[in-house]
Amino acid sequence: MNGAIAVVGIGADGWDGLPEGSRRVLRDAEVLIGAPRQLDLLPGDDCPGERITWPSPLRPAVPGLLAAHQGRTIAVLASGDPSFYGIGRTLAESVGADRLRIHPHPSSVSYASARLGWPLEAVETVSLVARPLAALSAALHPGRRLLVLGEGPETPARVAALLRETGWGGTRVRVLEQLGGPRERLLDATAADWPYERTDALHVLALDCVRDPDALRLGAVPGLPDEAYEHDGQLTKRYVRAATLAALAPAPGELLWDIGGGSGSIGIEWMRTHRSCRALAVEKSPERAARIERNADALGVPGLRVVTGPAPAALTGLDAPDAIFIGGGLTAPGLLDACWDALPAGGRLVANTVTLESEALLADRYRRHGGELIRLAVAAAVPVGGFTGWRQAMPVTQWSVTKEEEA
Repeated sequence: MNGAIAVVGIGADGWDGLPEGSRRVLRDAEVLIGAPRQLDLLPGDDCPGERITWPSPLRPAVPGLLAAHQGRTIAVLASGDPSFYGIGRTLAESVGADRLRIHPHPSSVSYASARLGWPLEAVETVSLVARPLAALSAALHPGRRLLVLGEGPETPARVAALLRETGWGGTRVRVLEQLGGPRERLLDATAADWPYERTDALHVLALDCVRDPDALRLGAVPGLPDEAYEHDGQLTKRYVRAATLAALAPAPGELLWDIGGGSGSIGIEWMRTHRSCRALAVEKSPERAARIERNADALGVPGLRVVTGPAPAALTGLDAPDAIFIGGGLTAPGLLDACWDALPAGGRLVANTVTLESEALLADRYRRHGGELIRLAVAAAVPVGGFTGWRQAMPVTQWSVTKEEEA
């Protein structure tokens, strides 16, 4: 393949653990690119090519570095399987997958699964490499087994601290260091009693999730308990929230605009449905915007983007959404028109209101664009003297619609 770039996975066992095909590629390469630790695993006599370490930051440097050695035989070193949270994705996005010849090695996750006797298909993997620690929280459920890719020697201690602080102190934490190499080691304790401040930088964490008895239970579907959120009363309540997410119908990789974010609950639960779902919350109050960010961190979706400003002005320049939720500000001049114009064909819009004025706007849009107009009413049982009666919450009018192709 003309101009092809070889990407060779290598483990902690170094040169001895490579198959002959990978060795041959590295012997023949005129240019060897990788991290210093990876390059040091290659024998100088067998691999005489010029050695180049990746600069930092890596991603923006990739095209220029590869272009500088155009016409030479290039081999890039990667840890384990290059296509599993590795350099393979970065290279494919930078130069195109058709230019790559990937030679995978067992990943650290495969090694960890083998050592623990865990079926790999039943284990969830979470990477904390260049990602916020809070991203781990969304994967925590009782009885689940997680393999966590750590970023540095302090990661296990930071993970254990997060588990203690969020009600998962009974979780068994094992750190598997230098997997497949001569210095392989296993550390084992609970998060509540974790004794190690630092570990080897090359490690995988294995978590057997145990929720503390007094910790709030968070399910895997929309409709989290209202107590899970920090709020000032501006919160789409649990049962209405579940119905709203059902109408929005999130799918992997889609982007939601959550307008009038309040406490951020709709955007947060949209993102919790799948790790590739994205959301941005538009909130005019700086205080509430900060609260949305805290809620997103606490509930495991730190990637939620918060745009502080009034809608529709704050919508200018945002990435096109797949779905839009309007939870507040419906009477703002031009808001509904701006949202409708921003929505692509096939996109969904859901709007909730409790006021007659906004309800009239939704009724008008329902006549013009169709969709579904419903009223959601929830009542809770409460004591009435020595008996029990129903207390009715304010009914919520909801309009949901899918935008069709224009004729």
